[in-house]
Amino acid sequence: MLVFGVYPLISAISWSLYRKNAATRAMQFNPSYNWLKAFEDDRLWGAFFNTMVYSISALVLQLVLGMLIALLLDSDRKGYALMRALLTLPLVVPPAVTGMMFLLMLNGSFGVISRGLVDIGVIPTGFPILGNASTALAGVLLAEIWQWTPFMVLIMLAGLRSLPKEPFEAAAIDGATPIQAFFKLTLPMMSKVIAIAVVIRGVDLLRAFDYVKVMTDSGPGTATETLSSYAGRIYFGGSSDGPYTATISLITLIIIVILSNVFMKIAKVKL
Repeated sequence: MLVFGVYPLISAISWSLYRKNAATRAMQFNPSYNWLKAFEDDRLWGAFFNTMVYSISALVLQLVLGMLIALLLDSDRKGYALMRALLTLPLVVPPAVTGMMFLLMLNGSFGVISRGLVDIGVIPTGFPILGNASTALAGVLLAEIWQWTPFMVLIMLAGLRSLPKEPFEAAAIDGATPIQAFFKLTLPMMSKVIAIAVVIRGVDLLRAFDYVKVMTDSGPGTATETLSSYAGRIYFGGSSDGPYTATISLITLIIIVILSNVFMKIAKVKL
C-alpha cells in the first residue's frame, strides 16, 4: 500500500509544488505556479471536456448494453453457459491489441467496419473515421465499448442471479408485466450493484489512455486528447515537464474522487 499508493501520491504532490525552468531545466520551488498554469491552460480544459464526453458516453452505453445482454443471458437453458464464457474473451485481450484491431477495422480504405458503414450509406467511401475530428472520438469509443461491455454484463448478471425470486413471483401473480417488474423490482434491488459497477468503470474511464494513444495519438489535432494522454504528451513530448505532469495527474485524481463521492451520495449507496 505504501509503495504503490501513498509514496506515488506524496511524490506527485511534492513535484507539483515546483516549477521547471525551460531554459536551465532547474527546479524552482513555486507552490502555486503549476496550479495557476493549469487553470489558464485552454488545452487542459479541452482535454477535460474530451475526458468527460468519452467517460460519460462509454459508461452509459456499457451500462445499458451490459444490462440488456445480462437479462438475455440470465437463463439456465442449454448453451447459455457457453455464451457467458465466450463473452469474457474481449476482457483478456490487451487494450493495446484491441486498439490496433479497431485501428485496422476503422481504416477508410480496407477496414471492415468502415466498409459496412459505407455499404449502408452512413459515411462516404474512403472516409477517415479516426482521421476526422468530428468522428475520431466515436471511433475510439467503439474499442472501449467492445472490450469492457462484457465486464458490465458479468457484474449485472451476478446481480440478477443474486435477486430473490419471491418478489417477482408475487408481482407476476398481481399481473405485473416484465417491464414493470424490471423498473419496480429489478433496478431498485440492484442499485448497489449498479453503483459499484459505475464507480469501477468510471474511475477507469477517467484515466483513459491506451486506446487514445494507439488509435489516434490524441489526434487529429487534439480532438481525442484526454487528461491522461495530455499528461503523457507533456512528459514524453520533449519538454519533460514533470511538475506540470504531476499537477495534471493530481487534478485527474481530484476529479475521480469528487465524482465518485457525488455519485455514491446520489445513489444513496454506502460501500
